[in-house]
Amino acid sequence: MRNVDEKLDALRRLMRERNLSAYIIPTDDYHCSEYVGEYFKAREYMSGFTGSAGTLIVLCDKAALWTDGRYFIQAKEQLADSSIVLMKAGQPGVPTIAEYLADELEEESIIGFDGRTVTGQFVETISEKTDAKRMRFAGGEDLVDFIWENRPKISAEPVWEMEASDTGESREEKLCAVREKMKEEGADMLLLTALDEIAWLLNLRGNDVKYTPVFLAYMLVMQEKAALCVNERILPQDIRKKLTGAGIDICPYGAVEKMLHDVPEQARVWVDGRSVNYSLLNSLPSQVSKVDKCSPILLMKAVKTPQEMTHMRNAHIKDGVAVTKFIRWLKMSVDEDVRTAGSREKITEMSAAAKLEEFRLQQEGYLGASFEPIIAYASHGAIVHYEPTRQTDAELRSGSFCLADTGGHYRDGTTDVTRTVALGSVTEEEKRYYTIALRGHLALGAARFLYGVCGQNLDVLAREPLWENGLDYNHGTGHGVGFLLGVHEGPQRFQWRIPMNATSIPLEEGMIISNEPGIYLEGRFGIRHENLVLCRKGEQNGYGQFMYLEPLTMVPFDRDAILPELMTDKELQWLNDYHSKVYETLRPHFEGEELQWLQEATKEIICS
Repeated sequence: MRNVDEKLDALRRLMRERNLSAYIIPTDDYHCSEYVGEYFKAREYMSGFTGSAGTLIVLCDKAALWTDGRYFIQAKEQLADSSIVLMKAGQPGVPTIAEYLADELEEESIIGFDGRTVTGQFVETISEKTDAKRMRFAGGEDLVDFIWENRPKISAEPVWEMEASDTGESREEKLCAVREKMKEEGADMLLLTALDEIAWLLNLRGNDVKYTPVFLAYMLVMQEKAALCVNERILPQDIRKKLTGAGIDICPYGAVEKMLHDVPEQARVWVDGRSVNYSLLNSLPSQVSKVDKCSPILLMKAVKTPQEMTHMRNAHIKDGVAVTKFIRWLKMSVDEDVRTAGSREKITEMSAAAKLEEFRLQQEGYLGASFEPIIAYASHGAIVHYEPTRQTDAELRSGSFCLADTGGHYRDGTTDVTRTVALGSVTEEEKRYYTIALRGHLALGAARFLYGVCGQNLDVLAREPLWENGLDYNHGTGHGVGFLLGVHEGPQRFQWRIPMNATSIPLEEGMIISNEPGIYLEGRFGIRHENLVLCRKGEQNGYGQFMYLEPLTMVPFDRDAILPELMTDKELQWLNDYHSKVYETLRPHFEGEELQWLQEATKEIICS
């Protein structure tokens, strides 16, 4: 097997044959998905970096990889044995990809990429920076395909259906609502490429992308009909009948480019340049008028129906049972006295993850993990999105933290929870950091705010206890979560950095968001506290409609790591109220010694 630099050399030979000065390899599939199937992991194959976000730029004599703050430590380690330079996106002195290409390349250079895996907006951003040097683009070839021996096949797993009684709306009702939005924009056609949007619209789910129950497809929606471009083999006959009955034509997956090419020149087509790939945008006739804005489904999908809210609560009760039992097992199993006696096998990050999966499998309707589980011991916890491997799989021992960031898909919905667990005794310093991060988590969770407030307005609540201690974390505080779809979805977020041209979205009732501040000390330990919260309407008075955040996650925090004297009376009350709710919610599912442990884990904390 060739190493990374040998693969880069092979790519450069292909580049020279095509007169390319640069080649871009993103993380994306043809649909701008966050997580991609094995076939699409070209950036991982070429660089050795396994994180879920990153872009590799290969020049004739050098290469660089951009990733965000979640992966700085991981990327540094995984790129160490290659010639690839790590670019820490967003950090002082680090150029953007567009700036790098403009600085490094000569005039009239040709920049290559697979146009199906980069968005139109991404290419436009590069074009703006490189225009002065009259650079050109070549987006017609996937050069990695010539290098990648035994490349996995493109997935084609069967599709399955969500009942309208579960989602709260039928596909016909959703199509009608989408068409109303199209009328408001004067659009004759809507091009949908985001897999979760297509799955949501059709009340269908699949298994073509690991950890995300979606299927590979494109969709064109018109006022009187629609077309679904999909591998026809994945549609069971009964679902095919229902789709055609709803006025949806079934077309081959690869037919979408020709269908766009044949769009009448007088048509007005709604596309989202931030997510539609470059090749599809260039398939449309140049005379076609475009509505370039976010898909209407983005917001519709984010606001959960009453039925979806009820199901998500149920999913989090099941998940709370599993994760709480796991924490009890973990704390009781990692015991130096037991270990010394030699009465059991050692526990590692990977074996602990497998044990948590066992607890989840015991819950009714569990379908699988919603992302790669992060079980990170001691210094590994400082790697925000650490994933244990056989080479890094650390043994869990008494005397440090274990950060467990995991989630599951249930027939009721999707979960995402992080708990930092003290294994045995931890230091006063570790407890201090644990408590500071917990204070931020509790403050955000207790927020009361007027309707119209955006996630950017609230992010400071989680960071203030850290900032007042000269601390911070290099990631957003919260992301949206789908209903049995992507564990990360927009447009709602908690974050203080507002990207250029970003649209601020008010928090609506029915939106689900994570609340996950953390503290990370490289080489030592990491701490993160994460609940999912549901945005709800509260009191309405002369000042307007007030909103609040309902906690969905039902898992206790580790009382062994808390310093109550660092917390205010109000913060302690927030924590005690939450623990009381956890106990009352989970109590029916525990008995005997497990129930006694739960009672102790959620017991009221009084600062003496």
